[in-house]
Amino acid sequence: MRRRRRSSFRKEKAIMLVSSCLVLTALTATGLYVRNKSQDKEDGYVVDFTALEESNKQKAGEAQADGSTGDGQYADTGELDYDPSFQEANSGNVDNPGMNMLGSTAGQASLENGQAGEGLADAGLTSKEEDLAAADPAEEALEANAADVIAKTDDSTDTAKRDEDAMNTTPALDFTDNDTLVWPIVGNVLVNYSMDKTVYFATLQQYKYNPAIIIAATQGEGITAAADGQVTSVYEDPEIGMAVVVNLGDGYELTYGQLTDLTVAEGDVVTTGEIIGKVAEPTKYYSVEGCNVYFKLTKDGQPVNPLNRLS
Repeated sequence: MRRRRRSSFRKEKAIMLVSSCLVLTALTATGLYVRNKSQDKEDGYVVDFTALEESNKQKAGEAQADGSTGDGQYADTGELDYDPSFQEANSGNVDNPGMNMLGSTAGQASLENGQAGEGLADAGLTSKEEDLAAADPAEEALEANAADVIAKTDDSTDTAKRDEDAMNTTPALDFTDNDTLVWPIVGNVLVNYSMDKTVYFATLQQYKYNPAIIIAATQGEGITAAADGQVTSVYEDPEIGMAVVVNLGDGYELTYGQLTDLTVAEGDVVTTGEIIGKVAEPTKYYSVEGCNVYFKLTKDGQPVNPLNRLS
């Protein structure tokens, strides 16, 4: 049994070795065959430039000897190829109707375009001139209007300046110690002037000094200027209400109180008898006394009894 197994193993080993050798031989033969085929193809694509160059030189020599190539064409002189018919057709010695027609047509078109451009330029200039001519009257009108506005503005400025100068200019006021006053309103004196002793105020229920006279009046009644002068101040006071101060000149000033609906302002010049306002409702300091006019005269800021000057 052992001998049979050994002999069979040897046979199998020998068969495997023979098979391997056959496979290697076949692969080697296939590779050599493919290699030879590829070399033949490469040789088919190889160009022998040396043979071509020698052939060209031989043909060139024969052409120089015969004056032309064997096929009747011009010999290769080594210069650039050109088309003789094209050269002749475009030379000045050949009359080419088609080309002349195209050239003349192009020239005529250029000429017409130039004339059209000149026409457009002339039209543009004419239109521009017309626009300028039409714009001239409008510009002149605008300039005239601007000049009028400037003139009016200058006049307004001059007028305002004159008014301002008139307001700032103090008129020649003169109120001497001998001049008199007129009553600003007709009425009884409710509280007399008193700076040397106190007087009784019914609303306040107390005694105090009084630098003015309190004249009874009717609400809404007109109040007139007691003398010529210039308004220097208009102010609101809690005790005497709306007040107006008038400069009489020579240090004298008049103060009117308990006013409403004023007709004067600071800087205005008033004359004797001119209405400066109306009687207002009395303030709470004079609610018992009723409607009245507060009337005070001062000299250099010091109170003066106005009754001594009232005519």
